[in-house]
Amino acid sequence: MFAAVDLGSNSFRMHIGKHEGDAIRVIKSARDPIRLAAGLDKNGRLTPQAIAGAVESLARFRTILRDYQLDAVRVVATNTLRVARNAHEFLPDAERAIGYPVEIISGEEEGRLIYMGVAGALALPDEDRLVIDIGGGSTEVILGHGSDVRRVESFGIGTVNQSQAFFGDGYINEAAFERAILSARSHVEDAVVPFGAQHRSKVYGSSGTMRAIADTIAKNGMGDGRITPQSVEELKQRLIAFGHVDHIELAGMKPDRAAVIMGGLAVLIGLMQELNVSVISPVEAGLRMGVMWDLQLRATQRDRREQSVDDFSRRFHIDELRARQVAETALGFFQMLKPGNEAYAKYLNWSALLHEAGLIVSQSSYHKHSSYLIANADLPGFTTREQRVMSTLILGQKGNLRKIGEVVSDPDFAKAVLALRLAVMFMHAHITLDLDDIRLKMKSRIDIEIKRDWLRDHPTVSYWMQKEQEWWSGIGVDLSIRVNA
Repeated sequence: MFAAVDLGSNSFRMHIGKHEGDAIRVIKSARDPIRLAAGLDKNGRLTPQAIAGAVESLARFRTILRDYQLDAVRVVATNTLRVARNAHEFLPDAERAIGYPVEIISGEEEGRLIYMGVAGALALPDEDRLVIDIGGGSTEVILGHGSDVRRVESFGIGTVNQSQAFFGDGYINEAAFERAILSARSHVEDAVVPFGAQHRSKVYGSSGTMRAIADTIAKNGMGDGRITPQSVEELKQRLIAFGHVDHIELAGMKPDRAAVIMGGLAVLIGLMQELNVSVISPVEAGLRMGVMWDLQLRATQRDRREQSVDDFSRRFHIDELRARQVAETALGFFQMLKPGNEAYAKYLNWSALLHEAGLIVSQSSYHKHSSYLIANADLPGFTTREQRVMSTLILGQKGNLRKIGEVVSDPDFAKAVLALRLAVMFMHAHITLDLDDIRLKMKSRIDIEIKRDWLRDHPTVSYWMQKEQEWWSGIGVDLSIRVNA
């Protein structure tokens, strides 16, 4: 049983689901319309009131989660926390309230997960499709075939920011709508070519906003529940006729959605015009279903992150033999160091496999280039936090340690850094390593016992060991080296 918690710009939502056969059945849902995006001040910071409301909402979700025996829980945050300048101040309180890590995911990762949710619900393995998701703070457009994502674009326009920008006073008129639609078109016009009609056979709308618009169209006699240029134009004219958000009375439109529906509708019309879409079919699936499918795949050893590492390695022409040698050695050292838990083992493995990516930029300071690439690349399946962990490990693979000094205060992370540094060192020295030939401990200090033959046959090892002593000493850690026969 899995739980997916979505900290969206418009609402916080939660699904608890169970994998059954070829589907995931939702057994519990919760929604809290806290309007997080509206809680950003003029400086792009979440207000204390917005933070307090978000934390209270997460605490309520935690009480629901406690009632279920869950195999895995994933909490993801989207656009508002991507852009909030004080998101790092909010996260510790949020994680304490919900009881799980909060992952701020990129727009591309959000799009991938949305598509996974839609593909899982449709179960049409041979369909070429376009999926559009209009959220509170961003809009994702995803092209795919069956279960495979082919292209993702994330645009910083959504229901909340468009409503605030063009309907902030609550008044609804033709001129405001036209400005909002043109604004939406301007955001996407330069990126629509790869999503053209020749690449898709059907278009789906996956967001709550899309489903609310479709439901309103159907219940008020404007169409059959599908979204067409004619039906959205008629809905737009109905809203203009009301004149003000407080006067909206339409079957299917909940009062808490009325304030932001104009912004969402403007984005939808703009996208349909730029993408030349004639029909959109709403689908009851999206980000939360995608998160649960991703958890199911991880549980069955089909982790999307593994594929991302392989794809990245090929794209940047990383030497596979060298990378796997370093990865195997680093993991051996990490186990020898007896970490408190295995949390960093996967990240150490992936970091080792990608540690030389920066060679495609320059031999000089390649570790810095590698670190930058991993921190900023689009790696489907990885969160920003996970990429930051890997980027830091890769940056720490060689040279002075002061550049990562703060994070090395975590004992297990320090062990991962040491394991990667030694693995890289021995690989560069062309030592064929048998882990039985080395002794390695790390507690308040580091103790290394190596073979005398290594110093004789590989002269650079003694030099690099001396440098290691200096670099670890620079962050207050003693490193002792013993040589045996």
